[in-house]
Amino acid sequence: MESLSLDSRYFGKKMKYSVYLPSGYQASNRHYPVLYLLHGYTDNETGWTQFGEIERIANEMMENGKATPMIIVMPDGGVSWYINNFDRSMPYEDYFFNEFLPFIESTYRIRKEKAYRAVAGLSMGGFGSFLFAIKHPEVFAHCAPLSAAFIEESTSINSPQANYDRIFSVLYGPGLTGTDRINDTYKANDPFRIVADTANTAKLKTVKYYIDCGDDDFLSSGNAAMHKLLREKGIPHEFRMRDGAHNWTYWRHSIRDVLKIISASFHR
Repeated sequence: MESLSLDSRYFGKKMKYSVYLPSGYQASNRHYPVLYLLHGYTDNETGWTQFGEIERIANEMMENGKATPMIIVMPDGGVSWYINNFDRSMPYEDYFFNEFLPFIESTYRIRKEKAYRAVAGLSMGGFGSFLFAIKHPEVFAHCAPLSAAFIEESTSINSPQANYDRIFSVLYGPGLTGTDRINDTYKANDPFRIVADTANTAKLKTVKYYIDCGDDDFLSSGNAAMHKLLREKGIPHEFRMRDGAHNWTYWRHSIRDVLKIISASFHR
């Protein structure tokens, strides 16, 4: 079901989402595991249904026994990068955990334990899914960022001003240049800093991570850097770099692996 909505007190407007319900949902009273699936930059809650063909892929895999029946929830993240931005005009992280997730899990028959909850996403959504998991490791059992926008600090500092103003000024503040961009909001949402903090290591190990990025993707170096950092910190994870670029052809293939892997995680 595409573009459903809830009234958000955090945003003061209706916030949209799409949801996939597995075959048999309406005829049963069963409670299901859930995958929160996040879209990329400039996309919306219909991206995974219209371009990612998630309904067709999920139906096929569940019918063939390659994926366990699950509910898949696709929220509209706008261009929020799924964080609380600098002036809290887009408090997306608070909205997701304090309003959206409780609403979804009280509206649909979802198993509410950590063991049956996963998060994944592509590009901006890959960044968001990983950030959600490492900032809230008590919530998710599995995290699968695809072609994640892992941007190292040096890249953020040296990004052309036009690029910063267009994409990141709404997140961290307008008109920032150089090292001024690395402010408190940036630091609070920098996955490299969060993973590098030894105080977080034990908690981060409670989530299963699957990181996947194409070798021709412009984000491949950032994904490789995250893989290297996770290895240095001794945080178990799977890392895949296949032939491919930053496009839906790659992600439609990747989501099959994600559904298969998280299904194994959902099984006890």
